[in-house]
Amino acid sequence: MAKTTPLTTREQLHALLHELNFKGMERVLDAELERAERDGAPAAELVQRLLAEQASFQRERAMVNRLTRAHLPWQWTIDTFPFKQQPGVNKAQIQGLAGLDFVRRAENLVLIGGTGTGKTGIALALLRQACVNGWRGRFYNAQTLFDELYASLADRSTTKLLTALSRTQPLVIDELGYLNLKSEQVNAFFRLMDQRYGRVSTILTTNLDYPAWYGLFDNKPLVDALLDRLQHHCITIRITGPSLRAAAAPDAPPSPTPKADHKPQPRAQ
Repeated sequence: MAKTTPLTTREQLHALLHELNFKGMERVLDAELERAERDGAPAAELVQRLLAEQASFQRERAMVNRLTRAHLPWQWTIDTFPFKQQPGVNKAQIQGLAGLDFVRRAENLVLIGGTGTGKTGIALALLRQACVNGWRGRFYNAQTLFDELYASLADRSTTKLLTALSRTQPLVIDELGYLNLKSEQVNAFFRLMDQRYGRVSTILTTNLDYPAWYGLFDNKPLVDALLDRLQHHCITIRITGPSLRAAAAPDAPPSPTPKADHKPQPRAQ
């Protein structure tokens, strides 16, 4: 009977790292072992480098997961927004918002403007920036959100859905406009905004200024309460510039690779 050749120490290390799913350490193990042997590096230094690589790998994987779960329809970034084509947007103000202090303070951001003026692009760029920096945000088209809220009433999962969405930071609700809404959807939306009030940041884009919301939701007492909560800690930006589509700008920029020099900022707890 043939003897089984025992695994070398290096092979055993690879097997253990694979079993533990330490992919970051496994991918640099051979190079680091050879470096340690060549330079005579102390064992503690080798372990430190391996652990640092694993930590970096896990941070990168976590960021990719956050971006995936955010459901970004286009990969807008602050760098790709066409500020030169949109004089109605204050570049310095948007770059200031990209510092994410408003997210840390759980403030809301409402972008009001006509079709194609760049509201969605700004919202997506800020959401992406938040995800890169450690927050678990989510993008929703307004109609899709209202439809999900309505569907949750049928299977009695509304409480579970609202609980999950009330923790999402930040939540982007895009294209709140001329929607055909049922009273049940409006009530569920108010419950959501009430649960988010003062706790997490909401980014909302709309072509309707605040007075027109009364016609959209058709419930004055509810809209009064909604606007009172939404605007309490809120930044409102009104974009009066031209349509970027009319200026022959692309609907969305190409998907850029996350920049290595985007160092995550400390996340609010």
